[in-house]
Amino acid sequence: MKVGVLALQGASARHVSMLARLDTPAVAVRTPGDLDGVDALVLPGGESTTMSMLLESSGLFPVLAQRLADGMPAFGTCAGMILLGHEILDGRSDQRCFDAIDIRVRRNAFGRQVDSFEADLEFEAFDAPFHAVLIRAPWVEKIGDGVEVLARIGAGDDAGRIVAVRQGPVLATSFHPEISGDDRLHRYFVSLVRAEPHSAEQS
Repeated sequence: MKVGVLALQGASARHVSMLARLDTPAVAVRTPGDLDGVDALVLPGGESTTMSMLLESSGLFPVLAQRLADGMPAFGTCAGMILLGHEILDGRSDQRCFDAIDIRVRRNAFGRQVDSFEADLEFEAFDAPFHAVLIRAPWVEKIGDGVEVLARIGAGDDAGRIVAVRQGPVLATSFHPEISGDDRLHRYFVSLVRAEPHSAEQS
């Protein structure tokens, strides 16, 4: 099994390191050819509008869109969540997303860079809370049928905001799990990939 990490812009190296800790080969994806032999893709945090433009200029967008439509597992964090979603709120008018998971995502929902914060999140799948780092983070404003909510956050007006979701082999979080040093979400994603019938280890 080989996992690609989108490396056009954003925090790709930390994801590669995290996957290496799990003995999972990972490669940087910058061109359509880099997707050859890749069984799954991580879309990291960064600046979602910039990433969207680079996906277009590199020729990656249509190729990756087809792979995702064909069922390739994916894990989007922060900006990656925005790119994987069905609809972007507060984005640029020309910003595109892959519609790989049926969620409506609001960009910079928790505020600007100075509003970044950390929080411990409860996940039903984990025995202990997950320490999340949220940097200019989005949240999920609406989910479609078949989308499982994995974690919520917030108090007061932000109580119950959705920050982690899954639909089939697609996982998305508002936060940066690669920063915390906790590999449980990457481990969870790797388990989803291994369970897919089209993965390299299953073929």
